[in-house]
Amino acid sequence: MSSPQPEPQPGPAPSASSAPVPPAALHVPYTGGEKESLHASLDLHRDAVLWKLEGLDDEQVRRAMTPSGTNLLGLVKHLAAVEYGWFCSTFGRETEPFWFDPATEDMAASPDETTAGIVAFYTRARAAADAAIRETDLETTGTAWDGRVVSMRWALIHMLEDTVRHAGHMDILRELIDGGVGRFPGME
Repeated sequence: MSSPQPEPQPGPAPSASSAPVPPAALHVPYTGGEKESLHASLDLHRDAVLWKLEGLDDEQVRRAMTPSGTNLLGLVKHLAAVEYGWFCSTFGRETEPFWFDPATEDMAASPDETTAGIVAFYTRARAAADAAIRETDLETTGTAWDGRVVSMRWALIHMLEDTVRHAGHMDILRELIDGGVGRFPGME
């Protein structure tokens, strides 16, 4: 599928205005309900994913830091695709058309994909996923891409696991690139 991407723009990755950085007091509710707590935890890790791009230039976010080619921008693209998959496609909700094959091209950013374009894709995926989460009960089931029937509860837990796993990868990549550590500036 083809979808226009923004023109490549040199310079640093998204600014603080495009990647939300929560204050240190933001946390999962201590006495919140199950859905509220799972969603809040997912949001914290989503925001950490975006912070890992903060202040880096295009070469740095694309730099392959492992033999498999893992890089920061590719991980964000992957997380956007799976947010759409698990929360929207699984529960019969609309998704935007992908310009890449999510089965083979979601872990790498091609030269014509910009940092701003991938971050915007992730932002749209989060918004669509958030609507699905808000409007779907935890017990509601949907059918995943592989035919499994899963509940919204399972999808939330799975997406939290996937986001946390990749945020951990991003922690290591960011530290190798410029020494940046922690979930957010000033937070370990």
